[in-house]
Amino acid sequence: MSSEHVERRLTAILAADVAGYSRLMGADEEGTLAKLKSLRKALVDPAIAEHRGHIVKTTGDGMLVEFASAVDAARCAAKMQRGMAGQNTDVPRDVRIEFRIGVHVGDIIIDDNDIFGDGVNIAARLEGIAEPGGVCISDDAHRQVRGKVDIVFDDMGSQTLRNIAEPMRAWRMRVGSASSSTPPRDASAGSGQVLALPDKPSIAVLPFLNMSGDPEQDYFADGIVEDIITALSRAHWLFVIARNSSFTYKGKAVDVKTVGRELGVRYVLEGSVRKASNHVRITGQLVDATTGAHVWADRFDGTLDDIFDLQDRVTASVVGIIEPKLRHAEMERARRKPTESLDAYDLYLRALAQITASYESNLEALRLLRRAIEIDPRYAAPYGLAAWCYNHQKTRGWVSPSDPTLTEGVRLAKLAASLGQDDSETLWMAGHTLVQLNGDFLDGVALIDRALTLNPNSANAWRTSGLVRAFLGDTEKAIAHLERSARLSPLDAFAFVGSIGFVVAHFMASRYEEASDRCDKVLQEQPEFPPALRFKAATCGLLGRLDEGRAWVERLLIVNSDTAVSSMRLYYGIMMKKPECLEAFLDGLRKSGLPE
Repeated sequence: MSSEHVERRLTAILAADVAGYSRLMGADEEGTLAKLKSLRKALVDPAIAEHRGHIVKTTGDGMLVEFASAVDAARCAAKMQRGMAGQNTDVPRDVRIEFRIGVHVGDIIIDDNDIFGDGVNIAARLEGIAEPGGVCISDDAHRQVRGKVDIVFDDMGSQTLRNIAEPMRAWRMRVGSASSSTPPRDASAGSGQVLALPDKPSIAVLPFLNMSGDPEQDYFADGIVEDIITALSRAHWLFVIARNSSFTYKGKAVDVKTVGRELGVRYVLEGSVRKASNHVRITGQLVDATTGAHVWADRFDGTLDDIFDLQDRVTASVVGIIEPKLRHAEMERARRKPTESLDAYDLYLRALAQITASYESNLEALRLLRRAIEIDPRYAAPYGLAAWCYNHQKTRGWVSPSDPTLTEGVRLAKLAASLGQDDSETLWMAGHTLVQLNGDFLDGVALIDRALTLNPNSANAWRTSGLVRAFLGDTEKAIAHLERSARLSPLDAFAFVGSIGFVVAHFMASRYEEASDRCDKVLQEQPEFPPALRFKAATCGLLGRLDEGRAWVERLLIVNSDTAVSSMRLYYGIMMKKPECLEAFLDGLRKSGLPE
């Protein structure tokens, strides 16, 4: 190791370059240089000076700037990009000069009026994943500016940066937003956000149009799409958006470029299903959402007798076009034939749409699933979904935690696990049910982990894993898994279930304020969701907000009138694996006025 003294300091680094600089120079070298010089003089340099920045060096199309604080760096980046956007308002896109900017806070080395080190490298890599006209900042920088700047940021999740050893969490600045009253959005907050593309091929499969002329056949078209999503998801190399997010576009006229930006995918698959008598025609087209170009289109005709073969052919074609070198074995793993009985499969699809709507709908789903099991006793999926029906009955407070019928859910879960050893969706449902109804964490977690091994793109399995690990008190892993689920399914209608996982994770870590805040997000979407009402009341009690806590208890008793401290001990006693957390939860409910 050298004994020579090296000067270091902690600083905020802004790296910027011009998007498409080579193309612009090739089209008009002198004009591009003149415009860039004019923009620097009028906008860029004054913004840097205003925010006390120091230009370390410039290149032909970029610059490296040092700031004493991350706040100054972020404000400067926002001012630069807003100014550039104003200058480009009436300029054709292909001749615009647009900067990409990265901001990081880190340790640097100073040598001969230049700066070096990982801090500089990370800022440059963040600039590389920013969109033209956009700004990406590191998690370290975001922690420094959070609550201090009039800027909104979107969470991009963990990003793999070129030549940086470990993945890093990054944030996208909403350059067009200047209102601090608008809260940052979670990854699951809905349309309008722009997500970075993953570092592997990514796809969203939109709901196929039902061309049968019979609205009652919607479920059939939806089932075709769901199986294609599942089959694609089994390929480890492919990033697949979950069904719940894709289906938010059902019945809407959509622009694939917008879908690509909102879901953070490169490819979008859309199509139609026409079912008449015993014949089925499936059409599909794959579009590159970044350009709008059609990559592939085909039509598949067959009969209901070979519907699963049709689905396999559609899936194999899509997989093959995205990755031409995919080995035959990987294509085989991308195929799934859940049952050879269309009748049982048809009943399963009908039940899937009924499970959460109401207690009566839940019972109807169970009736349909029992018929499916009678038709095909070896078909695992109906067992798993039926077990999950009982799981929902307990979660929603539709039955008492001690109701003897819940043992049927445990029995079905064990059967599902035995029959569906290669079916990831069945396995996570079975695993969650064993934990929720029986407190069996050992077998439950093993089943969920196997589901993730089989299908690493299952948003449902990641969400369930996070929720279960939250109850175990493994807070950091729980949060990581819940965030992974949110990224895989950013528009998920069941995002509130993941949000409850965050609530539990923070509560088990005694972070009651954070748990209470997360409850608010769940209750905005699901005002009568019992777990959120319970934890909200408990956290208010523990935080000393007793009047507020009593108000939440009143709402809870309207939804579940027989809720009491004793029933909550039964409910959570088998799930909270830290006894002190259970007692704190019950104490919070008592303080908020829940009867014994």
